[in-house]
Amino acid sequence: MTAPILKLSGKDEGISVTVESILSGADSPEKVYNCIINIFPDFKMGSDITHPELGGAENQTLKDNGLSIQGFLMLLHKQQILDTALDSMSRNLSSNNTEFEILRQAAISGKISFNIPGEKPLGGLIIIRLEGNNLKDWIEAATWHKGRDSIPRSVNDELSMDHLGEATTWI
Repeated sequence: MTAPILKLSGKDEGISVTVESILSGADSPEKVYNCIINIFPDFKMGSDITHPELGGAENQTLKDNGLSIQGFLMLLHKQQILDTALDSMSRNLSSNNTEFEILRQAAISGKISFNIPGEKPLGGLIIIRLEGNNLKDWIEAATWHKGRDSIPRSVNDELSMDHLGEATTWI
Protein backbone atom coordinates (compact mmCIF):
# COMPACT_ATOMS: atom_id res chain seq x y z
CA MET A 1 0.00 0.00 0.00
CA THR A 2 1.42 3.39 -0.97
CA ALA A 3 1.45 6.31 1.43
CA PRO A 4 -1.05 9.06 0.63
CA ILE A 5 0.24 12.36 -0.72
CA LEU A 6 0.69 14.86 2.07
CA LYS A 7 -2.14 17.38 1.80
CA LEU A 8 -0.78 20.59 3.25
CA SER A 9 -2.45 23.92 2.70
CA GLY A 10 -0.21 26.19 4.74
CA LYS A 11 -3.24 27.88 6.28
CA ASP A 12 -3.74 25.45 9.14
CA GLU A 13 -0.03 24.86 9.68
CA GLY A 14 0.87 28.44 10.61
CA ILE A 15 2.34 29.22 7.17
CA SER A 16 1.40 32.56 5.64
CA VAL A 17 1.42 32.54 1.82
CA THR A 18 1.70 35.75 -0.20
CA VAL A 19 1.67 35.74 -4.01
CA GLU A 20 2.42 38.68 -6.27
CA SER A 21 3.25 39.43 -9.88
CA ILE A 22 4.49 42.71 -11.29
CA LEU A 23 2.71 43.95 -14.40
CA SER A 24 4.82 46.04 -16.71
CA GLY A 25 4.38 47.57 -20.11
CA ALA A 26 1.44 46.06 -21.95
CA ASP A 27 0.88 43.10 -19.59
CA SER A 28 -2.81 42.26 -19.48
CA PRO A 29 -4.04 42.15 -15.86
CA GLU A 30 -6.60 39.46 -16.77
CA LYS A 31 -4.03 37.21 -18.45
CA VAL A 32 -1.62 37.52 -15.54
CA TYR A 33 -4.48 36.87 -13.11
CA ASN A 34 -5.41 33.72 -15.08
CA CYS A 35 -1.81 32.50 -14.81
CA ILE A 36 -1.87 32.97 -11.05
CA ILE A 37 -5.24 31.30 -10.40
CA ASN A 38 -4.07 28.22 -12.32
CA ILE A 39 -1.64 27.70 -9.44
CA PHE A 40 -3.38 29.57 -6.58
CA PRO A 41 -7.16 29.32 -7.21
CA ASP A 42 -8.08 31.44 -4.16
CA PHE A 43 -6.02 34.45 -5.38
CA LYS A 44 -8.12 37.64 -5.61
CA MET A 45 -7.24 40.48 -7.97
CA GLY A 46 -7.72 43.93 -6.47
CA SER A 47 -10.26 46.29 -7.99
CA ASP A 48 -7.75 49.13 -8.37
CA ILE A 49 -5.89 47.52 -11.32
CA THR A 50 -5.96 49.59 -14.51
CA HIS A 51 -5.53 48.39 -18.08
CA PRO A 52 -2.52 49.63 -20.03
CA GLU A 53 -3.21 52.01 -22.89
CA LEU A 54 -1.11 52.71 -25.95
CA GLY A 55 1.58 55.14 -24.89
CA GLY A 56 0.55 54.91 -21.24
CA ALA A 57 2.09 51.73 -19.83
CA GLU A 58 2.01 51.47 -16.07
CA ASN A 59 3.85 49.27 -13.63
CA GLN A 60 1.41 47.65 -11.23
CA THR A 61 1.43 44.72 -8.86
CA LEU A 62 -1.17 42.00 -8.44
CA LYS A 63 -0.86 40.78 -4.86
CA ASP A 64 -2.85 38.68 -2.40
CA ASN A 65 -2.01 37.01 0.91
CA GLY A 66 -3.43 34.45 3.27
CA LEU A 67 -3.63 31.97 0.39
CA SER A 68 -3.65 28.19 0.41
CA ILE A 69 -0.56 26.55 -1.07
CA GLN A 70 -2.28 23.18 -1.47
CA GLY A 71 -2.83 23.47 -5.25
CA PHE A 72 0.80 24.48 -5.76
CA LEU A 73 2.01 21.48 -3.73
CA MET A 74 -0.30 19.11 -5.61
CA LEU A 75 1.18 20.32 -8.92
CA LEU A 76 4.71 19.72 -7.58
CA HIS A 77 3.74 16.12 -6.77
CA LYS A 78 1.99 15.65 -10.14
CA GLN A 79 4.98 17.04 -12.08
CA GLN A 80 7.38 15.04 -9.89
CA ILE A 81 9.66 18.04 -9.26
CA LEU A 82 9.80 17.80 -5.49
CA ASP A 83 13.61 17.87 -5.16
CA THR A 84 13.79 20.92 -7.42
CA ALA A 85 11.05 22.49 -5.30
CA LEU A 86 12.96 21.75 -2.08
CA ASP A 87 16.03 23.50 -3.47
CA SER A 88 14.17 26.44 -5.02
CA MET A 89 11.82 27.06 -2.09
CA SER A 90 14.68 27.01 0.42
CA ARG A 91 17.28 28.97 -1.59
CA ASN A 92 16.40 32.24 0.22
CA LEU A 93 15.28 30.64 3.47
CA SER A 94 15.91 32.52 6.68
CA SER A 95 14.67 31.41 10.09
CA ASN A 96 10.97 32.01 9.38
CA ASN A 97 10.54 33.21 5.79
CA THR A 98 11.48 32.47 2.21
CA GLU A 99 10.81 33.86 -1.24
CA PHE A 100 11.01 32.16 -4.63
CA GLU A 101 9.77 32.74 -8.16
CA ILE A 102 7.95 30.69 -10.76
CA LEU A 103 7.43 31.49 -14.43
CA ARG A 104 4.11 32.95 -15.56
CA GLN A 105 4.63 31.37 -18.98
CA ALA A 106 4.47 27.88 -17.41
CA ALA A 107 1.65 28.84 -15.05
CA ILE A 108 -0.66 29.71 -17.95
CA SER A 109 -0.67 25.96 -18.70
CA GLY A 110 -1.07 24.97 -15.05
CA LYS A 111 2.60 23.96 -14.77
CA ILE A 112 5.28 25.03 -12.35
CA SER A 113 8.72 26.08 -13.52
CA PHE A 114 11.05 27.71 -11.01
CA ASN A 115 13.04 30.75 -12.06
CA ILE A 116 16.82 30.74 -11.87
CA PRO A 117 17.70 33.59 -9.49
CA GLY A 118 18.62 36.81 -11.28
CA GLU A 119 17.01 35.78 -14.58
CA LYS A 120 14.29 37.95 -16.15
CA PRO A 121 12.32 35.48 -18.28
CA LEU A 122 10.01 36.37 -21.13
CA GLY A 123 6.46 36.42 -19.81
CA GLY A 124 7.23 37.56 -16.27
CA LEU A 125 7.30 36.00 -12.85
CA ILE A 126 5.03 35.02 -9.99
CA ILE A 127 6.71 35.71 -6.64
CA ILE A 128 5.77 33.50 -3.71
CA ARG A 129 6.59 34.36 -0.10
CA LEU A 130 6.17 31.94 2.77
CA GLU A 131 6.35 32.94 6.41
CA GLY A 132 5.99 30.85 9.54
CA ASN A 133 7.72 29.05 12.37
CA ASN A 134 9.69 25.88 11.56
CA LEU A 135 9.54 26.76 7.87
CA LYS A 136 12.58 24.58 7.03
CA ASP A 137 10.85 21.50 8.45
CA TRP A 138 7.57 22.41 6.74
CA ILE A 139 9.25 22.74 3.30
CA GLU A 140 11.00 19.39 3.77
CA ALA A 141 7.67 17.76 4.70
CA ALA A 142 5.74 19.48 1.88
CA THR A 143 8.25 18.29 -0.75
CA TRP A 144 8.77 14.79 0.66
CA HIS A 145 8.46 11.80 -1.66
CA LYS A 146 9.11 8.07 -1.32
CA GLY A 147 12.49 8.31 -3.08
CA ARG A 148 13.83 10.09 -0.01
CA ASP A 149 13.63 6.77 1.84
CA SER A 150 16.56 5.66 -0.35
CA ILE A 151 18.31 9.00 -0.91
CA PRO A 152 17.50 11.35 1.95
CA ARG A 153 17.35 15.07 1.15
CA SER A 154 17.22 18.14 3.36
CA VAL A 155 17.52 21.89 2.96
CA ASN A 156 21.08 22.93 1.95
CA ASP A 157 22.38 19.38 1.73
CA GLU A 158 25.22 18.32 -0.60
CA LEU A 159 22.66 17.32 -3.24
CA SER A 160 21.23 20.82 -3.66
CA MET A 161 21.33 22.65 -6.99
CA ASP A 162 24.17 25.06 -7.57
CA HIS A 163 23.64 28.82 -7.92
CA LEU A 164 22.88 28.46 -11.66
CA GLY A 165 20.17 25.85 -11.10
CA GLU A 166 22.35 22.97 -12.30
CA ALA A 167 22.20 19.57 -10.63
CA THR A 168 25.10 18.65 -8.39
CA THR A 169 26.34 15.18 -7.65
CA TRP A 170 28.12 13.71 -4.71
CA ILE A 171 31.06 11.33 -4.55
